[in-house]
Amino acid sequence: MVDLRVKIGSLALKNPVMPASGTFSEGLARIFSFDHLGAVVTKTITAELRGGNPTPRVAEVGQGMLNSIGIPSKGVANFVEHIMPEYERFSAPLVVSVSAPTAELFGDIVRQLNLPGIAAIEANISCPNIEEDGKAFAMRSKSTAAVVRELRCATPLPLWVKLTPNTGDVAAVACAAEENGADALVVANTVLAMSIDIETFRPRLGSIMGGYSGPAIKPIALRMVYQCAKAVEIPVIGCGGIATAGDAVEFMLAGATAVQVGTATFIKPNTMLEVVEGLSAFCARKGIARVSELTGAVKDRGMHVDKLEALP
Repeated sequence: MVDLRVKIGSLALKNPVMPASGTFSEGLARIFSFDHLGAVVTKTITAELRGGNPTPRVAEVGQGMLNSIGIPSKGVANFVEHIMPEYERFSAPLVVSVSAPTAELFGDIVRQLNLPGIAAIEANISCPNIEEDGKAFAMRSKSTAAVVRELRCATPLPLWVKLTPNTGDVAAVACAAEENGADALVVANTVLAMSIDIETFRPRLGSIMGGYSGPAIKPIALRMVYQCAKAVEIPVIGCGGIATAGDAVEFMLAGATAVQVGTATFIKPNTMLEVVEGLSAFCARKGIARVSELTGAVKDRGMHVDKLEALP
């Protein structure tokens, strides 16, 4: 029998499969038990009340989905009182995703979440940083270092840091997160993109641009996981276009310890269960006793790797 257990720092998971933040909610418990997952990652919450971005917020584009939801949130108190109890029925570790517009506010929200029942914090530093002219924290090493340092001081919980693909040097950003206290990296968030309706001449999203996700971005996310895993010692969690067990295997071979499934869940709600089962079947077929043996097992020795240089 294949051992599917993995460890993300000090946190033990029964298998390496979990949802990507924003693509999963407590309502999916009506379809399957969350106990089948390695962990549960919540929708991103903020300290302030947020209504989200103008509509339309979602558009199907090519081999993926374009979205600009805008992180609607009812705040921390509502999450603790109404949402957390829905997850407490399950054994899967609860990872709470958070977002804030400044490093200080990131620290404030995390301090309110140092609670029993929360296994880890996932800091979405792909969001705009109003102290850096609206550029995402994770676009630059300096702003990444500042926000992760603030977060590390604010919580003793395991700290996962979610990076953005919209940077010229993801490895340097990953190193900055590690050096300032991140326990793991989630690589990566959606790719900034846009689409225009040629009949109306109008952008398909109410906020013009948004995040592109789904199968089309998998090669980009896979490359980033490979680069980050080579650059840091902490675990990397792969995210971006994962829809099958084969996709998950690729990410683990590239260096991921675990994976997150996002857009595919909208198409088929039980995709994560299929990925778990498929990973077990793959390892059994290959004679691999432990799924953790896949991590970083890509056969790249002796091959030339062109390093992407940071944009000026």
